[in-house]
Amino acid sequence: MKLKNPLIVVKDIDSSIKFYKTVLGLKVIMDFGANKVLSGGLALQTLDTWKDFIEKEEISFGGADSELYFETEDFDLFAEKLSGLNVNYVHPVKEHSWGQRGVRIFDPDGHIIEIGESMRQVLRRFLSTGMTIEEAAKRMDVPIKYVKAKYL
Repeated sequence: MKLKNPLIVVKDIDSSIKFYKTVLGLKVIMDFGANKVLSGGLALQTLDTWKDFIEKEEISFGGADSELYFETEDFDLFAEKLSGLNVNYVHPVKEHSWGQRGVRIFDPDGHIIEIGESMRQVLRRFLSTGMTIEEAAKRMDVPIKYVKAKYL
């Protein structure tokens, strides 16, 4: 078994494509008309075709029960870019207890999108302040062995 693509249903596929391209830099890599696959593997499906697929007339949007998660190597640059765009925030930029900075926004259909600072960058930021690897691992709430294997 292999997961191929997360798929979200959208009301206006062109508006959604514009959002994902402008805000996150994604590109259409496969275009099947009512279904488009974006770089990174995210698939968008039109609402009308989705209703036919699942044989339901009522589809709800905006449930706060899931999110699409992205990471960026240059969080400061992304946050600056985001501040110049007209997006709806779930919450502004914040730093989580493990030290990672992140922001959550809504896409045009109310899907929650989280953009986080890459954990590699979190470690680099901590080490640049004089933290040891051991101190950084403790602050990040991960084992030292994990930090050394994954990020060094």
